[in-house]
Amino acid sequence: MTDSQDRPRVVEPPLWEQWAAKSAELPQGERLQKVLAVRGWGSRRVCEDMISAGRVTVNGEIAVLGRRVETEHDTVEVDGVPIGLKPGLVYYLLNKPEGVVTTAHDPQGRPTVVQLVPEEPRVYPVGRLDQATEGLLLMTNDGDLAHRLAHPSHGVDKEYLAEVEGAPGQGAVRRLREGIELEDGMTAPAKVSQPSPGVLRITIHEGRNRQVRRMCEAIGHPVNRLVRVRIGPLRDAALAPGKWRELSQAEVNALVEAASEGGRPIA
Repeated sequence: MTDSQDRPRVVEPPLWEQWAAKSAELPQGERLQKVLAVRGWGSRRVCEDMISAGRVTVNGEIAVLGRRVETEHDTVEVDGVPIGLKPGLVYYLLNKPEGVVTTAHDPQGRPTVVQLVPEEPRVYPVGRLDQATEGLLLMTNDGDLAHRLAHPSHGVDKEYLAEVEGAPGQGAVRRLREGIELEDGMTAPAKVSQPSPGVLRITIHEGRNRQVRRMCEAIGHPVNRLVRVRIGPLRDAALAPGKWRELSQAEVNALVEAASEGGRPIA
C-alpha cells in the first residue's frame, strides 16, 4: 500500500459552507454609501462618488465601494474628520445669556450652560464664552468633533458683535485686522468691520481666554457688550437667549466639513 493510500482523504466542506466562512471574515453591518446617505451626505450616488474619490476612511483605511460598517464600533471619516455614526450622539445650539458660566458645574453656585439643555444624554460645551459674553454655543457628546472644532489649527471661524466705548478710528480697526500684541503673544489677523459707530464685527479662529475683549482693550476701546453670532457655518438670529435647539443633519455635516477645511457660513 502506498503512502498516498495510507493518508486519510480530506473532504472539502460544501460550497455554501465555504462561502459562509468567507462572508464571516468580511466587514459586517450596513453598506457605507447607505450610512452616509442616511446621515445627509447626499444621494447614494453622491456618496459612492465620495468613496471612489478616496475622501472616506473607515478605521483609518481608505474605504472602497461595497465596504460595510458597524455604526457601534467603526470610525468613519470624511476628509479626515469623524462624522459621528454612533447612535445617541446629539448636537445642541444654545444662545447663552449673560451671567451664565460655560461649565458643567460651578463651585460658586452660578447658573451653568449645562442647566439650560436636557440632562440626558450628558453634553458638554465646545469652547468657552466668559460669564458676561452672550451668544451661540455648541454643546454635544461627540468628543471627536468637539476636539476638532475647538482646536485652533482647524481654523473654524467665530464671529462676534462687540459694542465698545467710543468709536474706533481706521487705525484702530487696522490694528485689529493685522494682529494685536497681547500678554500671551500676537493674535492672528482678524476680519473686522464697523457696521455702525461703536459696534465692531470681529471674526477670529483662535480660542484664547477673553481674546476679543483683550483685543479691544488693547486699542483703547473696552467692550461694553459682546455677543457671538456665528460658529463656523452656524447662525441663528431667531434663537432667543437661554433657548436651545438641535442641529439638523445638514448643519452637523457642515460642521464636519468646517472642521476639515475652515468654517464657511451656510448661504
